[in-house]
Amino acid sequence: MASAGRVLVRFGRALARHCPDSRCCVELLRAAEQTHTISSQLAIVARVKAVTAESKASSELLVSNAQNLTQAVVQVLKAAEAAAIKGLQQPPPGSEGEEVAAFCTQWRRTLSWHRARESLNPERDELGLRKTQVRAEPTLMAMVRGQPPQSKNDP
Repeated sequence: MASAGRVLVRFGRALARHCPDSRCCVELLRAAEQTHTISSQLAIVARVKAVTAESKASSELLVSNAQNLTQAVVQVLKAAEAAAIKGLQQPPPGSEGEEVAAFCTQWRRTLSWHRARESLNPERDELGLRKTQVRAEPTLMAMVRGQPPQSKNDP
């Protein structure tokens, strides 16, 4: 889990290098740094736990750090969504940034397609207002997991 956190740190930093919006860039770098710190802590705690006797306190610390890493990863992905919406600069061909930008561009197209489809929804409520989303908007988290957007009514 700690190594997966480091992968997202690289993703966030690569995306920040190609983000023309300074606020989005700062937020991405902040979230990536926080993820890096928590990922390092988790790796240390896991190594210590592996060589020490089984204890409830060390298990709780390990679980707590894993939960903190999950929250930090979500923050990186939210910041990445904001940066992708604002737009990205074109990275040099063959760079890691090109792959990251392509991934974000694919998500942005999916989001635009979803929003366009929802805006064409002819269903209206009793006030004549268009009914809102039948399905949740696609997120980068869902794309990372490889899941399609779920209906709001799905468990």
